[in-house]
Amino acid sequence: MTATSITSAAHTHVIDDLRAPTRAFRKAAPEAWAGFGALHQAAVADGVVPASMKELVALAIAVTQHCDGCVAYHAKAAVVKGATREQAVEVLEVALLMAGGPASVWAPRALAAFDEFADAHDAAS
Repeated sequence: MTATSITSAAHTHVIDDLRAPTRAFRKAAPEAWAGFGALHQAAVADGVVPASMKELVALAIAVTQHCDGCVAYHAKAAVVKGATREQAVEVLEVALLMAGGPASVWAPRALAAFDEFADAHDAAS
């Protein structure tokens, strides 16, 4: 377990809590959701910039937007796509630079989410 990990699976619970309402909205707005899904897949696909870095950018934006679901989803995706903790820290430093005080609250949450998913990923490996 990493030094800054939290003991509960708080960020996993955020994803779990969003699962049912997301499915309901996807069912209510299938065309819009399909478009969003296609945009998401295209935006975070490997390209000149690796997918892991794109997920870290999304994580930094989630910090600046104060979005707990976004933090959880993109922290998990960054881990799955191979981002390192050191890379996450450096990208979150940029979020702190750009968003100031509010990011001093949200960047630690994002790093805790990254650590939570990295720990789970390592345990599953």
